[in-house]
Amino acid sequence: MQTELNKVVTALQEFYARETFLLDRDVGERALTHRLAVEFEKHFPGWEIDCEFDRLGDRTLRLPHGSTVSTDDHLAKSIYPDIVVHQRAIPNNLLAVEVRKSANHQPLEHDRHKLRALTDPHVWFAYWIGVLLTLGKTHVTMSEVYTSGVLDQALSGWFAQRLKDAGLSAG
Repeated sequence: MQTELNKVVTALQEFYARETFLLDRDVGERALTHRLAVEFEKHFPGWEIDCEFDRLGDRTLRLPHGSTVSTDDHLAKSIYPDIVVHQRAIPNNLLAVEVRKSANHQPLEHDRHKLRALTDPHVWFAYWIGVLLTLGKTHVTMSEVYTSGVLDQALSGWFAQRLKDAGLSAG
C-alpha cells in the first residue's frame, strides 16, 4: 500500500507545482479534482483514472443499505468518489480519493463515511485503499487513509509523514 501512496504523494507534488493558477484563484473542488486526476494518470500505468465514477460494468455503485447519501446524488443512493484508480471492465478497484478544499466548512463525516464504505471488504466493489485529502492553497492541510472499511491510523500517520517529508504538509 505504501507504494501506491507514494504515487499519490508524487502526483500531489506535481499538482502543487503546476496548478498554482487554480489554487490562487480558489476554483471549485471539481476543477482541482480533475487536475489532480491528470497527475494520477502519469503514475498509475495500466489503471484507468476517473472522476466521479459511479459504475462497475453496467451496475451503479451504491452505498450499503442504511448509509447516508449526498444531496448532489441524482438517485439519492449512488455515490461518486472524487477520483478512482481502477480497471473499469474487470472490475478491479485500487484507490478511491475524496478531495476537499481547506475552505470547505462542511462536516468531514460524509467523505469519511464514503471511504469507509468504499473500502469495506464485505461489499462487492471494495477499493483496496481510500484517501481523504484536504487541499490548501500551498499544501495538504489534512489527510487520512482508509483500508478494510476503517480509518487506518498507522498508514494515515505514515502517509502524513511522507507528505511532510515531501514539503506538502505544514504539520
